[in-house]
Amino acid sequence: MKLLCAPASPFSSKVRMAARHLGIELNEIRVDTNAGPAVLIDNNPLGKIPTLLTDDGEAIFDSRAIMHHFNRLKGKKLYPAKDSKRTEAEVLEALCDGTNECLLSIVYERRFREQEKQHQPWIDRQWTKVSRTLTHLNAEPPKIGKKLHGGHFALASMLGYLQLRFEGQWEADHADLIDWARKFEKHFPDYQAMKPQG
Repeated sequence: MKLLCAPASPFSSKVRMAARHLGIELNEIRVDTNAGPAVLIDNNPLGKIPTLLTDDGEAIFDSRAIMHHFNRLKGKKLYPAKDSKRTEAEVLEALCDGTNECLLSIVYERRFREQEKQHQPWIDRQWTKVSRTLTHLNAEPPKIGKKLHGGHFALASMLGYLQLRFEGQWEADHADLIDWARKFEKHFPDYQAMKPQG
């Protein structure tokens, strides 16, 4: 299978880590979404990453659809079997994915608009959502039991993206989340190599 991805993308990171954890081999193809390469646009009308290209010629997107595909592919080992625990994992993943969308909105606003055209109230609104999420998760970090699940990989990718793009802006008040990332790395030693990279 081929994965169209980018090293800095938190969504790509989440999927890549889950694949490694499950023993799924991926041929990673780095793409620049701003350039709109044919291999991406022809397979995903949204032109977004990650996009998975299966050996059968099927294109699967977005990251959560890919995660659920992996779960089915590997005998349902990526999400808990018990309904209540599975819902917990899915809500955590949705929260972290949504937070990553807010973070990316801030990055894009700053990167693609000239400084005098940047809309600070929009940036502040996105950061308020990020702050609420961090406060919520820091107060009660998700437990890591015997098995890692999709929500864990989503949180790990979110924290990695914060370290990459927002270093020094969040760590002081969220020591428990930093500690959580250390615990995650003990369960997933490839974290440093596979978290979002600049």
